[in-house]
Amino acid sequence: MGRYKSFWVRSLDERLRILVIDDDQSVRTTTAAILENEGYRVDTAENGKQAVKKSNADLYRVALIDFRLPDMEGTELLTALKETTPKMVKIMVTGYPTVQNAIECVNKHADAYFVKPVDYDNLLNTIRNLIQKQKEGT
Repeated sequence: MGRYKSFWVRSLDERLRILVIDDDQSVRTTTAAILENEGYRVDTAENGKQAVKKSNADLYRVALIDFRLPDMEGTELLTALKETTPKMVKIMVTGYPTVQNAIECVNKHADAYFVKPVDYDNLLNTIRNLIQKQKEGT
């Protein structure tokens, strides 16, 4: 019985994992602190290559992806993460908002799109809503 219990506890923890991908260390640190304060388990990556490696090693329910990364565009990472974890909620965050960028993100199946500086209350509400939809399978 104890073996099964630990499996379920681990699964519950994994469902609440978030990966923050941004090349700006202050953005990663701030975002991680805010999400951890809300009870999420957070990992960070400073580029797309690290993000793909981490998503291959661990199960994340949500990824916050910077649009411009040093080694690839965030939209390329959207596609790569869809291959590693198809049901992961993927939220794009950009300091370069354009209609073209927003359309590209939607076409690459981003679940949400935020402009920096991020309104963290709105981001947290969006994460909660998207996780709820994910649980419901919609």
